[in-house]
Amino acid sequence: MALGATIYKVSLSISDLDRHFYHDFDLTVARHPSETEERMMMRLAAFALHADERLTFTKGIVQEDEPDLRNTDYDGTIRLWIDLGQPDEKRIRKACGRADEVIIYTYSRRAADAWWRQNGSKLARFGNLKVIQLDAQGDAETFAERSMQLQALIQDGELLLTDERDRQLKITRESWA
Repeated sequence: MALGATIYKVSLSISDLDRHFYHDFDLTVARHPSETEERMMMRLAAFALHADERLTFTKGIVQEDEPDLRNTDYDGTIRLWIDLGQPDEKRIRKACGRADEVIIYTYSRRAADAWWRQNGSKLARFGNLKVIQLDAQGDAETFAERSMQLQALIQDGELLLTDERDRQLKITRESWA
């Protein structure tokens, strides 16, 4: 019997001082059995960093042709494609051909460094691609609970997540491409 996704309910209040975007979201996030809680929390961080009424979670980890997050215009044009981890060059090339902007968020420093050394020069040719390393100061997976109330404060490119117990998780970004 195949395991199903674990469902998380997230109340996310975003104050993005960099973009002057302030909004509350009630999200349902499905965590695939093969996905770690850390990765799911990095998906939530990516959502907070790019929050918009049209930004949606997709079946990215299970569906080969879909990103982890996508912002689609009303006419179906993919404006923003967001993937997490270290996707292969073929997937990135396909994404860059389908979307106006592609962002790859890496979050596991040691694995990401090796991936970047191997792929960085090949990825430099894609003009609509950004590769960004997310560094969490703290254990992101300890924030993952089936029901979460999170406040996201974004200022000067840094994300500070605070939960209902006043625990904080600071996430910084380092742009590689």
